[in-house]
Amino acid sequence: MHKPNYAERRLRVRATLDFLLNDWLRVSELCSRSRFADHSVDTFAAVLDTAEKIAKAKYAPFNRLVDTEEPRTESEPDGTLRVVLPQATHEAWAAYAESGMLSAAQDYEIGGMQLPYTVEAAAHSIFSKASVSISWAMLTTGNANLLMVHGTPLQKEVFAKNEFAGRWMGTMCLSEPQAGSSLSDIATRAELEDENDALGPRYRLTGNKMWISGGEHEITENIVHLVLAKIPDADGKLVAGTRGISLFIVPKKLVNVHGSTGSPRTDGDLSVELGERNDVTLAGLNHKCGWRGTTNTLLNFGEGKFTPGGKAGAIGYLVGKPGGGLACMFHMMNEARIGVGLAATMLGMAGYEASLDYARQRVQGRPIGVGGKNVDQKPVPIIEHADVKRMLLAQKAYAEGALALELYCARLVDESHTGEGDAVAEAKLLLEVLTPIAKSWPSEWCLEANSLAIQIHGGYGYTRDFPVEQYWRDNRLNMIHEGAHGIQALDLLGRKVVMEGGRGLTLLATRINDTIMRAMHEPALADHAQSLARALQRVGAATKAAWSTGNPTEALANATPYLQAFGHTVLAWIWLDVVLALPAAGDNRHAPFIEGKLAAMRYFFHYELPKIDAWLGVVSSRDMTCASVSLEAF
Repeated sequence: MHKPNYAERRLRVRATLDFLLNDWLRVSELCSRSRFADHSVDTFAAVLDTAEKIAKAKYAPFNRLVDTEEPRTESEPDGTLRVVLPQATHEAWAAYAESGMLSAAQDYEIGGMQLPYTVEAAAHSIFSKASVSISWAMLTTGNANLLMVHGTPLQKEVFAKNEFAGRWMGTMCLSEPQAGSSLSDIATRAELEDENDALGPRYRLTGNKMWISGGEHEITENIVHLVLAKIPDADGKLVAGTRGISLFIVPKKLVNVHGSTGSPRTDGDLSVELGERNDVTLAGLNHKCGWRGTTNTLLNFGEGKFTPGGKAGAIGYLVGKPGGGLACMFHMMNEARIGVGLAATMLGMAGYEASLDYARQRVQGRPIGVGGKNVDQKPVPIIEHADVKRMLLAQKAYAEGALALELYCARLVDESHTGEGDAVAEAKLLLEVLTPIAKSWPSEWCLEANSLAIQIHGGYGYTRDFPVEQYWRDNRLNMIHEGAHGIQALDLLGRKVVMEGGRGLTLLATRINDTIMRAMHEPALADHAQSLARALQRVGAATKAAWSTGNPTEALANATPYLQAFGHTVLAWIWLDVVLALPAAGDNRHAPFIEGKLAAMRYFFHYELPKIDAWLGVVSSRDMTCASVSLEAF
């Protein structure tokens, strides 16, 4: 059997992207806003063309290479470790940075393109699909975007601009070996050294950070770590809980904004030079089941391996106010959550397309007629079997629905930045409610899509001769990346749907009801509209029932089933809204495209939406089976 060219296949999502951007989200309307006035549908298309070109040349051909040639360490003469990566990773970053995509949504004044975030997200999806573990850009842009909002003018100039230019890369350092996702328990300390440093109040940090993606490498000349740490009180004690958490810029190499040593970079009138090595040391690499092309590290801050300024302690510059670190970091965390959801989506899409190619070529089995199988008939491609079609439709419904969701959230970002009047506040509130879904839903269901892709490949699916086993391994990480599934569930039911008296949930329901009313006027969609209306009512009733006693222990005992039901209801809405934007069915040029979208929508309503009843049942009854079982019972 001929094995398809998978590097080529990984880029075939363009038709769906174009439809979602132009016909459904109508991004051309953004061009009437002053920020995007220089753009048009043509410039947006050119951006996607460029992304496809780079992804095809520098990303897709090396996806398997970076999976098999994992990052490794070599010892330096001074006893420190350096990370060795394939040359392909260096070249991919160089091409991405040169394209300007790192600063695509930024102002012209700092080298940006002033693109809508919706278009930037669509372009980034192409890179994620080509090779998710070469696509390191998400953390760097998120890091720089945080500094553009919360940093001082000089912090923006020195750190953010060099990240946007691709000269430096960025990380987010939250978790610690003993704390994991429990940020209130972090123990990294920050001792004030100089209140009046030009780059911000200067502190000395000591502690350890675990699971830091991109924490050490030589792709760029510097790495900008954004580190959460606690400033001790007058008694030298760390403040308990999250109130004591502050945020610091901790560069791998120190910078001198006046210039005396290192390799100078000049931006306008400001000379930024690299100085001595900061006291940040690589303790080791974590070897995960997927995303193997991305370095994942344990970093030691302030262990004394290096002595900047003649003494131990990692130098860090305060971002924002003391104790306000978590609020600042949420700016990057929320952006990263949408990025993780998009990465999960595109891995699901890659697996779907791979299994579709395989199903069209793999010949096995015969059709079953009234009299059973006719062994005299020739075997048929497995795509002709109903169960294989079921698995393909499931993948299509998951991946394409998730892509629409992520782009819808990106469109809300644009609305929150450039909209007018009430639209700005509404977009921000909707984004608050949808962010847990945008992160968690694709990471669960596009992982299921990858599992189905393996199933379609049969025994071949478990081999490295075909790519679907790698997609599954890569995607399995996304249910934990940027907040595990249960954390997103607690955020949704415990905070997002009840914030501001439930106004966000009410606003989302209004949007969903608008889609329902429009679909009711389409005879082919009326039944689906009614199904969605019933699902929405069940979600609302379950939300009230969960909180009816006012006891968080009872309300949140089944937060994850609530998240699953809520997510499925949102995706049913997304699918119904998407098909309302399809071209007229009489246009034969689009017939297969239209049929595919309608079939995926019907699959979701017939096979997936009914699942919410079981999930919401335990939520509404505040079932305590899981919460109340004794430890000894296990």
